[in-house]
Amino acid sequence: MSKYVQRVPPHEFKIGTSKGPRLGRLDIELTERCNNDCIHCCINLPAGDRQAMARELPTAEWKRILTEAAALGCLEVRYTGGEPLLREDFEEIYLFARRLGIKVLLFTNARLITPRLADLLARIPPRVLIEITVYGMRAESYEAVSRVPGSYAQFRLGVELLLDRNVPFIVKQALLPPNRHEMEEFEGWAATIPWMQEPPGYSMFFDLRNRRDNPAKNDAIRALRLSPEEGIAIEERRGPRRLKEMDQFCRKFLGPPGDKLFGCGAGAGGCVDAYGRFQPCMGLRAPEFSYDLRAGSLREALADFFPRVLAVKAANPDYLTRCVRCFLKSLCEQCPAKSWTETGTLDTPVEHLCKVAHAQARDLGLIGSDEQGWTVRDWKSRQVKESPQG
Repeated sequence: MSKYVQRVPPHEFKIGTSKGPRLGRLDIELTERCNNDCIHCCINLPAGDRQAMARELPTAEWKRILTEAAALGCLEVRYTGGEPLLREDFEEIYLFARRLGIKVLLFTNARLITPRLADLLARIPPRVLIEITVYGMRAESYEAVSRVPGSYAQFRLGVELLLDRNVPFIVKQALLPPNRHEMEEFEGWAATIPWMQEPPGYSMFFDLRNRRDNPAKNDAIRALRLSPEEGIAIEERRGPRRLKEMDQFCRKFLGPPGDKLFGCGAGAGGCVDAYGRFQPCMGLRAPEFSYDLRAGSLREALADFFPRVLAVKAANPDYLTRCVRCFLKSLCEQCPAKSWTETGTLDTPVEHLCKVAHAQARDLGLIGSDEQGWTVRDWKSRQVKESPQG
């Protein structure tokens, strides 16, 4: 028995029985493998990659991690990948979490949802809406993204199996050249899904491969990103509701962040990758900022390792001059994870994120056409305008 874990039968276990650090939601990447080969993907390995399969944590290790997570008060896990349903032991790992009282958020492309799995999800629901990413509304567009013949039909079958059994799910879309002309069709279809209470979300400014393992793929991903202006045009389709939400958000969160790199809430939860490495968030893969759970515990990571990681401050002069002083930080996705993915450092400003944030701020009327967020001193008086600038 591990010195970090008290093993008890799942039916005897109670959430939050451990004293000390507490764990919020836990992200779990069950595999980096995927049955799609999407043109924009930041992580995917081939579904049959035997080297990756041999490195993946076995079932027993995932159960150990889940047991400790529950003891630390974790109430929700997100199973993602790759495609998590590729794991032959997915049902076992899913049921183990649910029997611990942990809710499960499942990210999937729905292609591997079978009648058996749909029946299981109906009988023992995850208690969080399943999230399905859609790559096109017909085979031509979908498979131009997934690059797998027959994948569209499998996706639609998976969706129908969930609908037939009344298993709650929502959909979102990766907005890419093959499917951009289908937005209205996609949104119309999404509105027919009973659990879609809001319009679907879109991915538009795609992340590079955060393992920094393939420069050629990164170049291809960069070419798929929308321009800041194109992204704003899509956001503006939400109408007055967008302005109201952005006004509320900006009133609460605008302001210079200071020189502490981690100001995003990272460390309250964390992400375990397919091989047992635990990091403060899903995006950050810098080796020195990950903790090996095969040699330690979630408790130790939360109590000792994460506090040291999260205390790191910026040192890059460019970051100190710009990002530290920029009142638009809450609109910007600049963070250590994004910086590492783009540049290999934790505190180098990511230019395309800066451009997106400033374009949005100008559209909202927060800055003028010749202003930069780090030069504004009267930022406390700035607010979203009812008629945003063009």
